[in-house]
Amino acid sequence: MRTSIKEHINDLDPFEKKWFAVYTKYKCEKYVVDHLVKKGVEAYLPLLKVTKQYTRKIKTYHTPLINCYAFVKITRDEYVKVLETEYVFKLLKQRNDLLSIPEEEIILLKKIVGEYAEDVSIYDGDLLPGQEVEVISGSLTGLKGQLISKKNKSEFLVELDHIGVKLKISINSGLLRPVNQPVRA
Repeated sequence: MRTSIKEHINDLDPFEKKWFAVYTKYKCEKYVVDHLVKKGVEAYLPLLKVTKQYTRKIKTYHTPLINCYAFVKITRDEYVKVLETEYVFKLLKQRNDLLSIPEEEIILLKKIVGEYAEDVSIYDGDLLPGQEVEVISGSLTGLKGQLISKKNKSEFLVELDHIGVKLKISINSGLLRPVNQPVRA
């Protein structure tokens, strides 16, 4: 039995806009987002502010949080418009099905690059087993993750696993508490 294209593009809706991850050419993420916005497509690229000090100057620039990926909020009619954009290779799929990204995960990315922009990095190594912790203050309140390691007395590394990418955040120990531990009154 032959399957239709509609079955393979299962998360695209003709009326409701949903978020999708777009795979782009390396170092062309900003270019792609600019061109998508010019086409009238809602696009988002989480950027980190990076400051480098050279012998004679200090330079600050913005680099993508996740290399080769940008995010678009589209309906079915905008799908082809996105794929026709220069340096866009494909949309993120699982087998033959496009995967929409929940709005909460896009909001999480926006919070992370907004408040913790200088302390966030992609972590792609093997993790040591650690304790489940929860952020109890700041814009990431309620976010749960796994404690990776202790950097010093006041900073811990916490792994947050969303959209298939592991994010490593350096956060003050005063903003964390173990999961399932009662709050002191």
